[in-house]
Amino acid sequence: MSVPYWRLSGFYLFYFGTLGGFLPYWNLYLKQLGLDAVQIGNLSAVLVGTRIIAPNFWGWIADRTGRSLRLIRVTLFCSAVAFSGFLAVRGYVELAACTFGFGVFWNASLPLFEAVTLAHLGDDAHRYSRIRLWGSIGFIVTVLGLGWWFDRQPIAQLPLFLVTLLLLNWIVTLMLGGAAPRQSHAESTGVLSVLRKTEVLAFLVVSMLLQAAHGPYYVFYSIYLQQLGYSAATTGSLWALGVFAEIILFIFMRPLLGRFSLRGILLWSLLLATARWWLIGWYATNPALLVSAQLLHAASFGSAHIAAIHLVQQYFGEQHLSKGQALYSSFSFGIGGMLGSLYSGYYWDRLGAGIIFSVAALACFLAFVVAAAGMRGSMAKSSRQG
Repeated sequence: MSVPYWRLSGFYLFYFGTLGGFLPYWNLYLKQLGLDAVQIGNLSAVLVGTRIIAPNFWGWIADRTGRSLRLIRVTLFCSAVAFSGFLAVRGYVELAACTFGFGVFWNASLPLFEAVTLAHLGDDAHRYSRIRLWGSIGFIVTVLGLGWWFDRQPIAQLPLFLVTLLLLNWIVTLMLGGAAPRQSHAESTGVLSVLRKTEVLAFLVVSMLLQAAHGPYYVFYSIYLQQLGYSAATTGSLWALGVFAEIILFIFMRPLLGRFSLRGILLWSLLLATARWWLIGWYATNPALLVSAQLLHAASFGSAHIAAIHLVQQYFGEQHLSKGQALYSSFSFGIGGMLGSLYSGYYWDRLGAGIIFSVAALACFLAFVVAAAGMRGSMAKSSRQG
């Protein structure tokens, strides 16, 4: 069966296009509404905290019913409806309620779709990075376009842009015909037996620490650059630069997967991520070093994520693939993201950017130690690289 390359790519284009409007500008929007650093950090924690429960709940349903694509369509439509609440609400409690409702649905769609993509690819999993790079393109287009726009127009228009992108994301899934639904079957090998393996537990801890380190970046990077005097367009360009580096890596990821083990790629990614957060924390006033730090996004997110996706596939197999993607999302973007949002929110004003990003660098180095010691059984390269 041929792979529906463009229809799969279209999902990533609009999903990460939405993220390109959300990550760099949403907290600037909340700041304009009058929220302080602690409130902004708490709202970010609510959003990423829904990733602890939502992906596992929806992933369990997907694995039991084999109807992943239908669930993706439902959750994406409901996320657009929930997000439309931001068009009207302004109070902190109302914002928190909308954030929770949005997160419960939106945080379900990506891990489910990752499983759908891998199911379509089958033995051609090495083609994943060529599909996923369209998400990075969508991110860049949105972040640059909105950066230019918000230098000229009020950022109050942001919720309307995001609702539109969410609806486009839903529409593109209507064009994708799923593979034949997988038959639900008794689980001859339970998922708990997979989770008991040392290398799997180490992998989940590493994923959690890596995303906890990203917390200050996702929550306060744009605010930090604004405080240093960078314009919205420059801030957007820096976000886009990091994702552009990610695209270049995705293009050349296939030979890297064939040459290096997944564990080796992950270890190098963690070391480079450590350097990235240190540079951002202490040298953001130096444009050359700030640009260098953004180029390291190719490692701190790009190569680390690709390695993680392949490791999930190897650890959990087809039988538990949706649950495996959900667990990876819950530990990394859920628990890790929530911890990163909370510690950066509560201590940003007290300790300053240098200390906060130093903690992020320390978390990545600790993740490196855990991966080096605990993932010795994860030496394999991704299958079928030829």
